[in-house]
Amino acid sequence: MRNDKTLAAAGKRKAPGPRARIGIADRDGIVGTIMLAPAVLYVVALVAVPFFLAIALSVSDATVGDPAIHHFVGLANFISVVRESAFLFALRNSIIVTLATLVLLTVLTIVLVELLARPFPGKRLAEILIILPWAMPAALAAVGWLWLLDSEFSPIDWILRTVGLLGPGSVLGPANNLYYLGREWLGLGVIVVINVWRTLPLSAVIVLAGRTAIPNELFEQAALDGAGYFRVLFRITLPALGILLTVAILFTVLVIFGDMTVVALTTRGGPGYTTEVLPYWAYLKGIQGGALSQGAAIALFLFPVLLAASVLVLRIAYRREGA
Repeated sequence: MRNDKTLAAAGKRKAPGPRARIGIADRDGIVGTIMLAPAVLYVVALVAVPFFLAIALSVSDATVGDPAIHHFVGLANFISVVRESAFLFALRNSIIVTLATLVLLTVLTIVLVELLARPFPGKRLAEILIILPWAMPAALAAVGWLWLLDSEFSPIDWILRTVGLLGPGSVLGPANNLYYLGREWLGLGVIVVINVWRTLPLSAVIVLAGRTAIPNELFEQAALDGAGYFRVLFRITLPALGILLTVAILFTVLVIFGDMTVVALTTRGGPGYTTEVLPYWAYLKGIQGGALSQGAAIALFLFPVLLAASVLVLRIAYRREGA
């Protein structure tokens, strides 16, 4: 009797049922292609096409009045821009601004992350205030900084005069104002400070995610072993944050080196062209000056260096992660 029931059940299981319909959503290859398509289109339309167009323009004689590519001039545009005196200033300023921003930003990011990783009263409000510069529109930020650095009514100068650091017989000179945007090195310092101010929130958020992921047991064990703050920082915290710090540094270098917003809104390259950076000089040369091909050549000048630096930093990061 039992064998009959077993055979009957087996017969039911073997009976062919209606075949389930397989839709597009069940095909992994098609779904993957559909989901990747927007990203591929974005990269092709907004990255690849402008990049190859810039290469084509840089080896042509195109101008703003006649942007069509008629004649091939080889490397003549690159040689022409390198021979101009403004090129050395722009190259020097780009390197100085990028390195100074990088060093200051790295130090402040570590300090800020260490502060935010600990509980304290008003922590939520502090986090909101810290993220504000990143969320603030560039035009609004520029208005605020131009007011702070005004040549006559700067509140910073007023504070310095009040405490006796600025004015006749003072440490910072006899003038009543420092004229931040009218002096070469003060102008470069202002550009660095504003760059740090606007990129610090994103850098801190990236690194803070890694800092909070470090197990507390490591810090508790270090405390039991009597390790001081700096020993914990250099032996536990910074090695654990190595990958995220590398990403933050690389992101900062790429953003700052290719950015002209701060220079255009503050010093405008002056006095003369002493605070110009390569992206801003490329804009002045290619758009305002009408030499579209030379502007493209300036914009492309350091692309191989940036690409090599990016590959090198990422390889170092992956090796450290795999070690």
